[in-house]
Amino acid sequence: MSKKDEHVSGATHQRSSNADPLGTNSEIARKLKQYYDELVVDEVPDRFADLLSQLEKAEPARKKD
Repeated sequence: MSKKDEHVSGATHQRSSNADPLGTNSEIARKLKQYYDELVVDEVPDRFADLLSQLEKAEPARKKD
């Protein structure tokens, strides 16, 4: 690789990293954030909430034993 090629290659890499600090990982980060946001918005199903309530009631009785 000539010095000119290195300069052009380095400039291209530098430009893309300035535009997108995550580089190739930006799409992964975007999808993870989208998935997390969807999870936070979802409500807890009634059956799961009932099970959690039963567990909370059982904990004080278990600590007394």
